[in-house]
Amino acid sequence: MKILISNDDGYQAAGIVALYEALKDVAEVEVIAPEQNNSAKSNALTLHSPLSVHRAANGFRYVNGTPADCVHIALSGLLDYRPDLVVSGINNGANMGDDTIYSGTVGAAMEGFLFGIPAIAFSQVERDWIHLESAARKARDMVLALQSQQLITPTPWLLNVNIPNLPYEQIGAMKLCRLGRRHAAEKVVMQQSPRGETMYWIGAAGPVKDDAEGTDFHATAQGHMAMTPLKVDLTDHDKLGYWAQTAALLAHA
Repeated sequence: MKILISNDDGYQAAGIVALYEALKDVAEVEVIAPEQNNSAKSNALTLHSPLSVHRAANGFRYVNGTPADCVHIALSGLLDYRPDLVVSGINNGANMGDDTIYSGTVGAAMEGFLFGIPAIAFSQVERDWIHLESAARKARDMVLALQSQQLITPTPWLLNVNIPNLPYEQIGAMKLCRLGRRHAAEKVVMQQSPRGETMYWIGAAGPVKDDAEGTDFHATAQGHMAMTPLKVDLTDHDKLGYWAQTAALLAHA
């Protein structure tokens, strides 16, 4: 098995190091990750400036671009082989509910999925890497289980997995979940620069709005790992009929 690992926290982040250490003896593992923290970069690709790839002392390769850049260039020319699995993370904080839209961790995994490769995004629920080794062991367990079930095949899938910050033995069983929802983000933070210009900082994520049973928020709050299968199709299939008459009118306008 050949695994490509990336992330959005940067190649020196504790999460990607722990993930590599957990998987290096169960597969041929390659790490290609951003040079700097690229949180909340989603699926962004760098189109207007060149990308450079360098190798760190520990063997990891790093790119002066986004998480999606790393996976994209790896799969479209940098690597001379096709990985069996793309794994992203372990992220420093949750990627649940609406967070998945913005997440660079999910974006890196999704780029692998778009290239037709099974992919997993791993995140810890709380920040600061508490019980990180436990999360890495759970990630390893999951990869081995998927392999033993012969699910790592040329048929792609995309999974988003959030792991509670608990000791290994206290992490609950995997729960299959839908994404929850958050309220709108907090108000933007405004500051004055030394030159008198107004600067804007994106506000904190909004509080949880939908954490009902069956959501990723609910499962992790109960100490379980939360697994959510994701898809790329943004079409509102339920509303196609609703918009049909309007589309017909616009076609003849």
